[in-house]
Amino acid sequence: MSIKNELEIIVKNTINKLEIDEEVTIEIPKNKDNGDYSTNIALKLTKKLKQNPMEIANTIIKNIDNNNIIKKVEAIAPGFINFYIDEDYLLEKLNEILDKKNNYGKSNYGQNKKINLEYVSANPTGLLHIGHCRGATYGDNLARILTFIGYDVTREYYVNDAGNQMNNLGISIKERYKELCHQSCNIPEDGYHGKEIITLAQNIYDNYQDKKLNEDIEFFKQEGLEHLLDKIKKDLDMYRTNFDVFTSEQSLYDNGMVDIVLDRLKKTNKCYIEDNALWLKTRDYGDEKDRVLIKNDGNYTYFLPDIAYHMDKYRRGYEEMIDVFGSDHHGYINRLKSAITILGEDPSKLDIKILQMVRLIKNNEEVKLSKRTGKTLTLTDLVEEVGINATRYFFSSKSLDSQMDFDLDLATKQSNENPIYYIEYANARICSILNKYHKYDKKIENYRNIKEIDTYIILKKLYEFEDIVISAGKNKLPHLIANYVYELASLFHSYYAKNKIITDNEEKTQEKIMLIKAIKIVLNNALDLIGIIPREQM
Repeated sequence: MSIKNELEIIVKNTINKLEIDEEVTIEIPKNKDNGDYSTNIALKLTKKLKQNPMEIANTIIKNIDNNNIIKKVEAIAPGFINFYIDEDYLLEKLNEILDKKNNYGKSNYGQNKKINLEYVSANPTGLLHIGHCRGATYGDNLARILTFIGYDVTREYYVNDAGNQMNNLGISIKERYKELCHQSCNIPEDGYHGKEIITLAQNIYDNYQDKKLNEDIEFFKQEGLEHLLDKIKKDLDMYRTNFDVFTSEQSLYDNGMVDIVLDRLKKTNKCYIEDNALWLKTRDYGDEKDRVLIKNDGNYTYFLPDIAYHMDKYRRGYEEMIDVFGSDHHGYINRLKSAITILGEDPSKLDIKILQMVRLIKNNEEVKLSKRTGKTLTLTDLVEEVGINATRYFFSSKSLDSQMDFDLDLATKQSNENPIYYIEYANARICSILNKYHKYDKKIENYRNIKEIDTYIILKKLYEFEDIVISAGKNKLPHLIANYVYELASLFHSYYAKNKIITDNEEKTQEKIMLIKAIKIVLNNALDLIGIIPREQM
């Protein structure tokens, strides 16, 4: 149990003794002059008790039972209660980290709640680019965090293998293949121009020469789908991003789910015909306009199978579903939730996250990219240039809903200016010490020799980890972990600069070794939650 949770229980038990029922929230003040932890419970109770908040705060303080956690507690205007944690308790708690090792920070906060997390879901019409890379980082990090705190997470990739974009893929490959067979190449305006299309055509030519010229588009489409989806899976695996389920859009047509949902929608009296097209009244449920389900040429829109796909997820019994969409899908939120509501399901179970654009910066200038023309930087290109750890950290460190600049020069710097270098350097320093002085690696019952202010600062940061992980998972903000890692590494570097680890006093040396071992455990646990395997040598 974290210190924060222990304090919440202490305050809750105190107000219960006073026959008061109110939710208690404990926070870590930004200003350390306001204690290690603080609560606004007295301010919350002002209306209920019709008393001055300072009076309430002092009453609560007087009734708090003696314990070994709190060194000092005080009321500060206008009614905050600030707690200072006992230093001996901070030292005693160090062994909890050393005992739990890679389980430190784990909890059952999620109580095995079933969550479906869908991310990346890039059309298999090309290679993964940096936008997909940001979504992959966010989705994988969130899945790791939610699993760590006790949720039952299914990681899902939706394969858009039906529809017009797949036909355009088949046409593009065939045109490139025709070019290799010395025929004219006419890629349509909405076709695909990436290098991978040329490679695919070359593979077909190498296997069949000109024997596939009379094949229809379906052959080239299937060749492209198999090759590109396999490449996407391998790239994601290389990026330490794995999925439990790959759901095919085409399978929703094949198993009848699309038609079942269409039939259900028609029976809701929320559909109508206009201009020979079938519309759904999503505007009645908060969408900016009604949406077309079947176009006037009889073809289904992309919206219909998307509804069917989400209804299939509801059918599978998830208590919460999280979708990670690109910035161009912002309009999908209301239309999708409207359709779900029309079909009688709870739209609050669906949480749609929109990832914002990424600008690549090199030599202080933006690198202009375009998927349609084939001028892109793929996931593998980026990893080859800056490394997996740097790629994951830079994407992990920013909130998903903010646009970000990815500075390629900074990401490759071998200096403390580069945050991932700075973090890995902390880990490498610790590993070097632990490897060299492993004779001191013995469990200690009582810590008596490292009672310096720097020690307590680090201990408080270590014990924040449990709460940071829960906050990151509950609020779906994985960047909180990346920020925490950097702060912890900074504290270690500062501690290392001011304190000798190896001293003439063997007991003190042993205690310091245990301290930095605990730092390594928490540092590595946090890094694992954002998919980073830190170097042990620099």
